[in-house]
Amino acid sequence: MRRFLMMMGLLLAFVGSHAQQDTLKYRVSLKDKAATTYTLDRPEAYLSPKAIERRKRQHLAIDSTDLPVCTRYVEQIRRLGVRICATGKWENFVTVACSDTTLARRIADLPFVRSVELVWRKPAKSDTLQRDSLINQPKVYPPDSLYGAAITQLQMSHGDQLHEAGFRGQGMTIAVIDAGYHNADRITSMQNIRILGTRDFVNPESDIYAEHSHGLHVLSCMAMNRPHIMVGTAPEAAYWLLRSEDNASEQLVEQDYWAAAVEFADSVGVDVVNTSLGYNVFDDPTWNYRLRDLDGHYALMSRQAAHMADKGMVLVCSAGNAGDEPWKKITPPGDAENVLTVGAIDKKGVLAPFSSVGNTADGRIKPDVVAVGLKADVIGTNGNQRTANGTSFASPVMCGLVTCLWQACPTLTAKELIDLVRRSGDRADYPDNIYGYGVPDLWKAYQEYLNKK
Repeated sequence: MRRFLMMMGLLLAFVGSHAQQDTLKYRVSLKDKAATTYTLDRPEAYLSPKAIERRKRQHLAIDSTDLPVCTRYVEQIRRLGVRICATGKWENFVTVACSDTTLARRIADLPFVRSVELVWRKPAKSDTLQRDSLINQPKVYPPDSLYGAAITQLQMSHGDQLHEAGFRGQGMTIAVIDAGYHNADRITSMQNIRILGTRDFVNPESDIYAEHSHGLHVLSCMAMNRPHIMVGTAPEAAYWLLRSEDNASEQLVEQDYWAAAVEFADSVGVDVVNTSLGYNVFDDPTWNYRLRDLDGHYALMSRQAAHMADKGMVLVCSAGNAGDEPWKKITPPGDAENVLTVGAIDKKGVLAPFSSVGNTADGRIKPDVVAVGLKADVIGTNGNQRTANGTSFASPVMCGLVTCLWQACPTLTAKELIDLVRRSGDRADYPDNIYGYGVPDLWKAYQEYLNKK
């Protein structure tokens, strides 16, 4: 495991060098993996022991999508004068950076290349974030309020009963893929969160704790573990903090970073992934998605997400915040198959007006379930508790709960767990494109699991 992580660190250091010289980035889709030096009978060369064990436990085969992108192909592309930014083995692509459009044509002429697509142009400027000052004097709630104000967003799905039964995420690993975790390393009330590591797929040389604060708020919904201040929905889980969102612009390349982050999460043995990100409008309007593109396959992010359950992981993602905008619909990867897409409600169970709706273009129910995302309780960058609005926070509330349920139901596969959560919803008998299957009752789900054992 240590050797594996060291190799990943060296790769990330390499791809992060000379980033400031880039003005263009291209996604290079490859035809095959014919020149690979890896084999299916030696997965320990590219997967951690935990990732291999997770597949075995769920009776999932290691297949050609698990094989890394061919090193020989990557090297031939690199030798043309580009920098390698990311690779994606499940969808078999390489993302490269350069400042010369003619290089894209030369890459396209290589015999093993299927297509080359522009995914990034250097933005005019990017903001430099400054660290917020810390107050670190969070409000302490009465002794009978173990969870602080966050109790309601847990109780709505009866997660408190799972916690009381001993299922608080212990032994489970969650990856959070977001835009940054501003001050998460300095906030006193977050010091006991078990962070396994961090990776920045946008800029490997950055300080992930000095980037955007969105991921901090998301993390706090799950990971907080300070009784009488705030306790999240999976306070005893372990966490990887990953960054794929580039807040400086909105471009297709962020999906490439996200794909690389998901594969990293898989490779180190993560069980559940939360991503409170979604895309439908870009800086270049020719890239914008259309409603007919919400079929679970059009966006790279959605195709990548659809692989995750086949690798034994559960993806929990936000539905989007366009419910009161002309778009109205969910955003990729929320349209993917075999993921849990979460809409937002208030603490009385009423849909938040901004919560995006479904269905998918091919008629599947979305969102899958709903959780508190209107005035959700989070930790701010100054260390104090506050509220925030967005399906971005409904998703981690649900993600932590789903993780605790999986801890309680360890024999389930990822797909079985997703199905169980849907069936436990209070609208499971009549799901719609607004609430999906409704507010899940995860204690009820656990009881159903026990009765079927």
